[in-house]
Amino acid sequence: MKVIPIHDAPVAIPTDARANVPAAGEALFDRRGRSVRDLRISVTDRCNFRCIYCMPREVFDDNYAFLPRRELLSFEEILRVAKLFVARGVKKIRITGGEPLLRKNVERLIEMLARLDGVEVTLTTNGVLLPKLARSLKDAGLHRVTVSLDALDDALFRRMNDADYPVGKVLEGIAAAQAVGLGPIKVNMVVKRGTNDGDIEPMAAHFRHSGHILRFIEFMDVGASNGWKMDEVLPSQDVIARIDRLYPLEPVDPNYTGEVAERWCYKDGAGEIGVISSVTQAFCSTCTRIRLSTEGKLYTCLFAQTGHDLRSLLRAGADDTALDAAIAHVWQGREDRYSEIRTAETAALRKIEMSYIGG
Repeated sequence: MKVIPIHDAPVAIPTDARANVPAAGEALFDRRGRSVRDLRISVTDRCNFRCIYCMPREVFDDNYAFLPRRELLSFEEILRVAKLFVARGVKKIRITGGEPLLRKNVERLIEMLARLDGVEVTLTTNGVLLPKLARSLKDAGLHRVTVSLDALDDALFRRMNDADYPVGKVLEGIAAAQAVGLGPIKVNMVVKRGTNDGDIEPMAAHFRHSGHILRFIEFMDVGASNGWKMDEVLPSQDVIARIDRLYPLEPVDPNYTGEVAERWCYKDGAGEIGVISSVTQAFCSTCTRIRLSTEGKLYTCLFAQTGHDLRSLLRAGADDTALDAAIAHVWQGREDRYSEIRTAETAALRKIEMSYIGG
């Protein structure tokens, strides 16, 4: 049966949501006392990969209806929203997709966002367009890139991206980003038991001494189309144990409160790795992230079922006070803790696709 990703009507935001909004410039806190610090902005729902855990081809086929351009937020609309979030305490903005480098002139958006005071602007990509765009992204003010790479074995990688891209294209992209100073580069590997877990040790061996930070991500039940099963999750602690047997590791303190990845370093000084354990070691209690989708909906959780519409306010002429009140209304009402309450039943719910709001 073909599963269609969610593109349904958004949850309405009251236009009179000004009540109980903290004064301009004050931090926002949700119902669990979490502040908003990270804004993830999806700039396109399109991708040149068809990764089996994200955009499986049986759903995202040649007939799939991607969003028409008029429905996408303009760069000016994105900047306007970003400014309001920065005023409320956001310190990091990550550009995502789909594949964000497919968005025409994305460097211009990077330049606009990089001018905001006190904000780090980063981008997540599959890497294949970095040889062409790395220099212009760096010149625009991008601080860092995170590159997705799920295997070093070329045949396996081609099967996983299901678009016949070779590993070499991604490695070229990583090298291009490194050459222009877009580092330290984080390399994300989604580990799916029985599919690519045999490449854990080769990935660790390859990126030791590279200066890059390799991160292993547990296969998650994002969206409704990736066929997620709990027995295909390889716990992060098993990943650490396997690498430690070859290259002894020791834990490292987090860089900041709420850091997603648990950090480990090689005892011989060969670098650092991380694990992201959304399934087996939930970190909901310190989650400070909010996501703005390609067409202007706010999502307060990666596993959300519904979004909150900002685009209608933007295009109806709402002033910044009304937009700020809407943002505050969404965050102050947030109580998400999906990974803490995940069960077989919750995992089966239809949720927004990761390709639609970014990781």
